[in-house]
Amino acid sequence: MNLHAVKAIYLFEMSRTFRTLLQSIVSPVISTSLYFVVFGAAIGSRITEIEGISYGAFLVPGLIMLMLLTQSVANASFGIYFPRFTGTIYEILSAPISYVEIVIGYVGAAATKSIILGLIILATAGLFVPLQIARPGWMLAFLVLTAVTFSLFGFIIGIWADGFEKLQVIPLLIITPLTFLGGSFYPVSVLPPFWQTVAMFNPVVYLISGFRWSFFGITDVHIGISLGATALMLALCIIAVGWIFKTGYRLKT
Repeated sequence: MNLHAVKAIYLFEMSRTFRTLLQSIVSPVISTSLYFVVFGAAIGSRITEIEGISYGAFLVPGLIMLMLLTQSVANASFGIYFPRFTGTIYEILSAPISYVEIVIGYVGAAATKSIILGLIILATAGLFVPLQIARPGWMLAFLVLTAVTFSLFGFIIGIWADGFEKLQVIPLLIITPLTFLGGSFYPVSVLPPFWQTVAMFNPVVYLISGFRWSFFGITDVHIGISLGATALMLALCIIAVGWIFKTGYRLKT
């Protein structure tokens, strides 16, 4: 393992975050805080509790997951796309480092940014609603696992995209809608039976359900299924990244 190469890629990507602090950190935190204000005031006054939990507190895991998914994909996709766009990716590919080290550097940096944002938003949420975490260890585990999984997914998008507009297609048209329909703002159990069945085909449901369980001990699906679904998504992303580097898909041309 070439740790110097991993460290160089990781630190370069992290430095980009601090150069664009307003866009990378401040903007997502403000946007998420507005959700607390708008939904907490507009809907929270009508929905006082969900399964014994105040609606404002119920929102917290869903909003953190919403931010985590979108930021992980965005950070990782742009991180690998920009070297392809400028042509510096060929210098990295010709260097004496393996694709595993390249992926660890880029994906590790993207996941770190998302985890930091998630923790900041969690702290910010405490200013709006009283919040207790029943299982902090599991909460961190879901946070890290989700950030790594979707950073890998974003890495795949960054290699697939052949233009800046394509970087936005999947996050805007797929990831964000699936997150909104995945129980971010409501429990799946309140849906009619048909739509509950449809929701079970949404992979984001399992992520949000497991994450919310770590906070309150309530879940839309069994925690074992949530963990299994998350692990399956991670495995599929690892397989896809391995195939990309093995075949040179959109890297050697």
